Amino acid sequence: MLLDAPSLYFRAFFGVPPRTAADGTPVNAVSGLLAFIAHLVRVRRPTHLVACMDADWRPAWRVAAVPTYKTHRVAEGDTEVVPDPLSIQVPLIEQVLDAFGIARLGVDGYEADDVIGTLAARATRPVDVVTGDRDLFQTVDDARDVRVLYIARGVGRHEVIDESAITGRYHIPGRAYADYALLRGDPSDGLPGAVGIGEKTAATLMTTYGTVDAVLAAAADRSSDMTASVRRKVLASYDYLVAARSVVRVATDLDTGVVNDALPDTPADPAGLLALADRLALDASCNRLLAALDRVAAGAGEGGGS
Repeated sequence: MLLDAPSLYFRAFFGVPPRTAADGTPVNAVSGLLAFIAHLVRVRRPTHLVACMDADWRPAWRVAAVPTYKTHRVAEGDTEVVPDPLSIQVPLIEQVLDAFGIARLGVDGYEADDVIGTLAARATRPVDVVTGDRDLFQTVDDARDVRVLYIARGVGRHEVIDESAITGRYHIPGRAYADYALLRGDPSDGLPGAVGIGEKTAATLMTTYGTVDAVLAAAADRSSDMTASVRRKVLASYDYLVAARSVVRVATDLDTGVVNDALPDTPADPAGLLALADRLALDASCNRLLAALDRVAAGAGEGGGS
């Protein structure tokens, strides 16, 4: 199980009622994230788990390719616009995960999506990617048993996204999501897409040609059956489509080093976890996750688990 940790803790921060520790430290994102992980572990029963982190939320190499990338999220000094009560909680989240012994991983110069893309690409076992971000639909691969648990409607109501689900949603081949998104664009990330090509045309192009490379080749070939109107739109956006490929597609070849991703059955630092739980008033949340981990460990001992 690969967690898009920023997606999860943002959802926890905005979805869980505000709460504070005795010293006034906000802890709703920490508490909510622990509850999310406990639910996922209890329901999906993973044997391995990694919380994938943003080491760089807006990598310079992506901005160099598409200067508008995430521009609307930029605050003064090129930092991400994040509510102060959430920023305070991110280091606490990291401390609690470390005390549990849950692997967390970020790679300098890359986003959590890229870490997920890399770990999913090299996995030798089935993978569940947990996210509220459609960008990661591109990691879905039925042949390798890589699915997305999509939490847009809530962690407890997550949808299992496989290739047939992508086809049903977007009317495209199940492995074509990255190229479809490249054509369609994504305003939420500052990606305009090919000018004049919306979801319907992008889907038709993916169904007809399969890849953006094939779409560009067809647009350049006057003998192809591409309509003149679509041809003009594709060629007008040629430079963008070439430049934005690396922005839209997640990395799959990062150097992550050795990752101890086995799901812990007991905390790595029991004393540290107890101290954090006491200081941050997280006893209930921590106990819920401990119970879920214990349940999976017990099931694995009886031949259960996934």
